[in-house]
Amino acid sequence: MVGRPRRSQQGLLDAAAAVFVTSGVDAPVREIAARAGVGIGTIYRHFPTRPELVVAVYRHQVEACAEAGPRLLAQSATPEAALRAWVAVFVELLVTKHGLAGALQGDSAGSDALHTSFVDRLVPVCGALLEAACESVDATPPVDAYNVLKGIGNLCIGASADARYDAETLVQLFISGVLARPRTSP
Repeated sequence: MVGRPRRSQQGLLDAAAAVFVTSGVDAPVREIAARAGVGIGTIYRHFPTRPELVVAVYRHQVEACAEAGPRLLAQSATPEAALRAWVAVFVELLVTKHGLAGALQGDSAGSDALHTSFVDRLVPVCGALLEAACESVDATPPVDAYNVLKGIGNLCIGASADARYDAETLVQLFISGVLARPRTSP
């Protein structure tokens, strides 16, 4: 019985993330509750305010993205395939994150703390995947993991506002470029 409240909260976070992707962070709480199969009161019991829900979803998504890195590296056919699959998860996270700043309504300290935790958690995961992928293709990355994540983020800006813009394809092309620089002999 100890795991049930945690599973329940994880289910709410998963449902909220899915709704945020399709309807934005301002989606009605009733839509999230319906997706989770619970009453509105259950949402408010776990997350009394919208900003608390948005932040919890964001942290949940960051953690899921971070945990996916080592799992993909262990399960994928190649380190490059693991990096590419993880990058797709990261792009999805960026879509979910869209609108976070507006939901926090001027809480720059809270927003800065979230960004710091995002960077601290995901840069090392990206770095490990990038290093393994580069070793497997005998390449030297032209930039570090922080800049790879920043570049991906920049490629994703505005993607949700333009149906013709294919951020995922552009991000994968960017990764091809990162992995294309051959190692130079010392």
